[in-house]
Amino acid sequence: MQELVNLKKVNLLDFDRKGLAAFFVGLGEKPFRATQLMKWIYQEDVYDFDEMSNLSKSLRAYLNENCEIATPEIVVEQIATDGTIKWAMQTHCGNRIESVFIPEDDRNTLCISSQIGCALACSFCSTAQQGFNRNLTTSEIVGQLFVAQNRVGKDRRITNVVLMGMGEPLLNFDNVVAAVNLMMDDFAYGLSKRRVTISSSGVVPAIERLGKACDVSLAISLHAVRDELRDELVPINKKYPLKELMEACRENAKIAPRRFITFEYVMLDGVNDTMEDAKGLIKLLKTVPCKLNLIPFNPFPNSPYRCSNKETLLKFKTMLNDAGIITTVRKTRGDDIDAACGQLVGQVADKSRRHLKLQNVA
Repeated sequence: MQELVNLKKVNLLDFDRKGLAAFFVGLGEKPFRATQLMKWIYQEDVYDFDEMSNLSKSLRAYLNENCEIATPEIVVEQIATDGTIKWAMQTHCGNRIESVFIPEDDRNTLCISSQIGCALACSFCSTAQQGFNRNLTTSEIVGQLFVAQNRVGKDRRITNVVLMGMGEPLLNFDNVVAAVNLMMDDFAYGLSKRRVTISSSGVVPAIERLGKACDVSLAISLHAVRDELRDELVPINKKYPLKELMEACRENAKIAPRRFITFEYVMLDGVNDTMEDAKGLIKLLKTVPCKLNLIPFNPFPNSPYRCSNKETLLKFKTMLNDAGIITTVRKTRGDDIDAACGQLVGQVADKSRRHLKLQNVA
């Protein structure tokens, strides 16, 4: 397997099956070449075109000269005391993204990134303080799964993928959709639709598009029940306020009525954790088939927030469950290596100059 170094060659991991079929048709080949190639790459772990024996010699020669199978490269690996593994992966442009492998008894989950940095500036998230560089390509997104699975080995098969790492997935819509299509394709990774989750902070037009473009699970980073507070915590709320967000969620739920939308709610001491906030959540969520994840806040340097205490978390959870909203408290994993929710930072050459703005504010 090659690393991302030769930008002149076509990276075949940038195509889902539909895109790959179109690529081969453009070469004068039959569309079924796409499934043949995908089986070699994703199911047989064969990356040398010369070993793909059911492709013609002329096609193999063309692929050798003009194409590659290229992924990000693991440059740092950290293993937490609970078995969580965090990787810093370097892209061809020299920036680093972070991915997290979370092993459990009944599943192995991989949390992956969709952008280098993030432009949404959520105040409680360490990633958002790094600024923004660019969208990841399809190959860089699915490549994180590619590299992680090879790293942990087949005896620890990755069963779940969540796009909850660096970046806002729905601001990189086309590349994210192509990547998750590969994850769910029977000729690639064959993951269940219920085991691939795209998380969004509330990009309303993209939420509406997503239900029609890709049948995956959806998670919404909510974090507040009042627009004025959510404007502060999740600034994209100023563009797409709660009323519009919840309507988009209801429309998305109609497409897959048997599936819950997951709402994520980070618990911030004295900010959004009162019983009035809990009552507001009950009112806000009662019209959407959903479940709620309460996330203990994970600290990072210079953050003004603290995590709600255990007693508050329990009261909050109990009130929501008693109202019929399935509510769980997410177990913090990998916090001793800064691999927990909101702690991924990577290494970002900030094109948004956000880090300079933060320095000026400080």
